[in-house]
Amino acid sequence: MAGDLAGLMVVSIEQAVAAPYVSGRLAEAGARVIKVERPEGDFARGYDHLVHGESAYFVWLNRGKESVCLDLRQEADKALMDRMLAKADVFIQNLAPGAVARLGFDQAELRRTYPRLITVAISGYGEEGPLKDLKAYDLLVQAESGLSQITGTDDQLTRVGVSVCDIAAGMTAYQAVLQALIGRGITGQGRHLSISLFHALTDWMNVPYLQYVYGGKAPVRSGLNHPTIAPYGAYTCADGKDVLFSIQNEREWRVFCSDILSLPDLPQDPRFDTNSHRVENRAALDDIIRPVFAEVLRDQMVQRLEAARIAYGRVSTMEDLAQHPQNRFVEVGSPTGPVRMLAPGALANGTVPQPGDVPALGQHTDALRAEFSA
Repeated sequence: MAGDLAGLMVVSIEQAVAAPYVSGRLAEAGARVIKVERPEGDFARGYDHLVHGESAYFVWLNRGKESVCLDLRQEADKALMDRMLAKADVFIQNLAPGAVARLGFDQAELRRTYPRLITVAISGYGEEGPLKDLKAYDLLVQAESGLSQITGTDDQLTRVGVSVCDIAAGMTAYQAVLQALIGRGITGQGRHLSISLFHALTDWMNVPYLQYVYGGKAPVRSGLNHPTIAPYGAYTCADGKDVLFSIQNEREWRVFCSDILSLPDLPQDPRFDTNSHRVENRAALDDIIRPVFAEVLRDQMVQRLEAARIAYGRVSTMEDLAQHPQNRFVEVGSPTGPVRMLAPGALANGTVPQPGDVPALGQHTDALRAEFSA
């Protein structure tokens, strides 16, 4: 529920995506989140200016926060930061490794001073190991983690279209913070949480990792085809729009051949009588399926697949997504006006959460200086 974390205070020296993701989710759960920005602001504010002057990433990740501009090289601002941390429940930072300690806010020392404090460090590769100081951005970690090697087509590696490593780290951090809050409620003690983009994403890579380490099988890139199931992929319809469908068992395969392809005897063809044979002969199978789809408009093909109870998904363009009938929306205020955006994924008792406003740079600086004055 929206007020579950009411009364908790989060201080976050954050920038870009991963740390703002976790603090943003805490804000939407009711925590008070103070976003500490350098005087020139979180550089994510300038990623683009497409949301009537605001950055799409910044609007998504910074709803419901208070923004304070501090120069932590200045003693007065360091002292203000100290006073905020003395009252904080959670302290998040995603500066370069060692940078927060050099500024005078060593997280281990803070926890000795404030045993109930939960400290969170988000980095590229963690706080230990030979690559701990390596610069890390989302696409670099997609490559380093092996994700790029299994994403794309047979002849080309491709980037996942969103900042998946940053988001994975933010999601992992949010889970860890909630667990730490539950633990603190039992023991009275905070803890330090170290989350990295690399480790958050490699956890997601466990299936291909295990397949390779234990089975000697390296996953192949198969575009919008499933690598081990056929038919399971995208096919172009008469209007040039693609639909992706999935056959999960032999019963569905027989129904598909009969009701969609009008070839009821095809399941007896030895090239296609089992899933393994269909995968081995995928090219020949596609030569049969593609002409059937190419003669029918996508909406008509979708109706046929639905009637046959074959699982499908339209390959949506951004226009399709913007008009999707299943969308839920929230409206948030921003420095340049209201923004209607896609809602968070979870409902609580059937209610869409209502996020707070996106702060202007330094919007709350004066109020926070007054509140935490010496």
